[in-house]
Amino acid sequence: MSMSIMQTIREKGAKVTVVLIAIALLGFILTDYFSGKGRGGMRAGSTTVGKVNGKSIDYKSFNQRVDLMESNMRQQGYPASAGLSQQAMEQTWNQEVGRMVLSQEIDKLGIQISTKELGDILYGPDAPADLKQQFTDKTTGQYNAVLAKQNIDEMLKKGSQEQKDNINNYINDLEEQRKQVKYVSLLANSANVPRWFVEKQNIDDSKIANVSFVKRVYTSIPDSTITISDADIQKYIDAHKQDFKQEESRSIQYVTFDASPSAADTLATKTSLEKLIPKFKEATDIKQFLAAQGAINNSYDGYINGKTIKIAAKDSIFNTPVGEVFGPYLDGGNFVLAKMEGKHSMPDTVKVRHILVATMQSDPQTGQSFQVRDTVQAKKRIDSIQQAIRNGSNFDSLVVKLSDDPGSKDKGGVYDNVSSGQMVPTFNDFIFLNPVGTKGIVKTDYGYHYVEILSQKGGGMGYKIAYLPKEIIASQETDSKAQNDANAFAGDSRNAKTFDETFEKNWKPKGYVKGVATDIKRISGDVAGLGYSRQFVRNIYDADEGDVLRPERVNDKYVVAVVVEVLKEGTMGVAKARIQVEPILRNKKKAEMFNQKLGKITTLEAASAAWDNAPIQTADSIRMSSKAGTSALSFEPRVTGAAFNPANTGKVVPQILEGISAVYVLRVDSVGTTAVPNANVADQRKALSNQAKQMINNPNAPGYPVNALRKAAKIVDKRYEHY
Repeated sequence: MSMSIMQTIREKGAKVTVVLIAIALLGFILTDYFSGKGRGGMRAGSTTVGKVNGKSIDYKSFNQRVDLMESNMRQQGYPASAGLSQQAMEQTWNQEVGRMVLSQEIDKLGIQISTKELGDILYGPDAPADLKQQFTDKTTGQYNAVLAKQNIDEMLKKGSQEQKDNINNYINDLEEQRKQVKYVSLLANSANVPRWFVEKQNIDDSKIANVSFVKRVYTSIPDSTITISDADIQKYIDAHKQDFKQEESRSIQYVTFDASPSAADTLATKTSLEKLIPKFKEATDIKQFLAAQGAINNSYDGYINGKTIKIAAKDSIFNTPVGEVFGPYLDGGNFVLAKMEGKHSMPDTVKVRHILVATMQSDPQTGQSFQVRDTVQAKKRIDSIQQAIRNGSNFDSLVVKLSDDPGSKDKGGVYDNVSSGQMVPTFNDFIFLNPVGTKGIVKTDYGYHYVEILSQKGGGMGYKIAYLPKEIIASQETDSKAQNDANAFAGDSRNAKTFDETFEKNWKPKGYVKGVATDIKRISGDVAGLGYSRQFVRNIYDADEGDVLRPERVNDKYVVAVVVEVLKEGTMGVAKARIQVEPILRNKKKAEMFNQKLGKITTLEAASAAWDNAPIQTADSIRMSSKAGTSALSFEPRVTGAAFNPANTGKVVPQILEGISAVYVLRVDSVGTTAVPNANVADQRKALSNQAKQMINNPNAPGYPVNALRKAAKIVDKRYEHY
């Protein structure tokens, strides 16, 4: 029984994974990597979740990768939930699309992985972390590449077809990753900044201009005097279609009806627990008592060091006399009773060695437990081992020959720095409640252990505590009221108009609030302000604009929603684009009005007079780059461009300049040059080239190749048909 296996016993419902040999262990890992759990309901005739440039993404293969992603996320500590599954699916989709667009380019270039290079990938110094983890020598801490190769070769030769397929898929994935590294490196290493570019940039940066100008800010004309028609918006969209691409999405308005536990429900839960205190005190079989109350046994049936217990009420619980009950106290969404079963001084950590004679093991492929020997046989063998040790037999030799725990066999059966709560309760209590040097036989769910306590460190008080939790749930009355109110509202709301009217008349006066959720994607699960519900999103996409949805339970609320916006993939419509385009066109029309009032441009004085005696202003030290300039005009690109146009030096620019915040009439008084600090062309080229390489190598940067490839690719997303 390995350390990781022994630790799992403290987690309720955890399965034990006993691995007999390294081959089986690797096979289990790789099978888990590619064994789909069938999370989705595939529609008849549909076997793909999407296409990338015409190439299909297979549903089964994709689903297996989603399972792996979710499994990895759980191992990192993320709690299992529908939201986590959605996040895993989204990340997998992004990875798969990126992999495919890159692979298509890689295939065009003929990038390959040689046999020798593949060997380096698997068995070299940068071998995959999972291989290193399984084949690292516990004594030296070094990766045993020879052993890894032997096991993989053995599996490919003698393993089942499923194991062979898993290994081959695993290796193919590693090859794909290396090809992508080569492709990205090829582009990054080709990044070059020409000398002429740097020299031209230095020349531009050296220029400095002094100008005079008259300006009129756009805000001097009220927005209310400017009308922007739908035709104006559409014309602008047509001229800038690339800027107005949109994904398919929908927006809703909604009203929620709370079905969470009421104050009365909370009090009822607390009262029901208080009535159980006398029976909890008297109970001698805690497991049986908890089962009778319908409670999941979260209690660890052993002693745990008080230093490691992390609950809010622990001080009060620790002060509770043995046999007494503390509570009910509030813990998250539960009221809890805590019974103090025992107190005992105990060390912080223990070093032990043991020999396991197993009665149960687990199939590494399925996780199902099976019996390997009966308890009578196991007890006879462990008694024989105990007697042999008493007679002077070498412990280390017996471990190697007879122990069924592969996690400790290569370490002489030793587990060091064991904390309380890591082992099964009977094993835990034996090693923590007895002094150093104690030897004996301990029975657990896994079999019989011959155990010797080698050393102990630290000390403190340990506690054995039984917990009886009761979840605070909404009563049927609370739930029914919320559901009935939602049904009543939905029944009076036939469309968007009556939805608003019913809300304003009947529900707003009662304190209900109307919410809005926008940009809901077809494959989304999370709806802003409400939480996660794939079914709710499906309902939204099954409806048309203006439809009122039937009440849907989302977390602890019943939701009544109306679809207020339906956006199709393609070019943004006038209504959606107006908020972005209208300010641009409004300023343009204002600029035309200023221009008409100005007439022909001659002098700044004439422009000032035409524009109601607007002051003539000056600006010194204007630079080509806004980063180098100190004047506000440095942030007006058209003004800066006109100032450094050689044709305008010493003259009034003959046309009005439409800036970001105002319109300008500009006179360029002078243009000169100054020294550019740190203008070492070689160093600048090197720095800019390195910057370009970093952009190409950074997956989160705009310059990363997959971002450009994705933008150019034709991607069809059909995940909503399966998830």
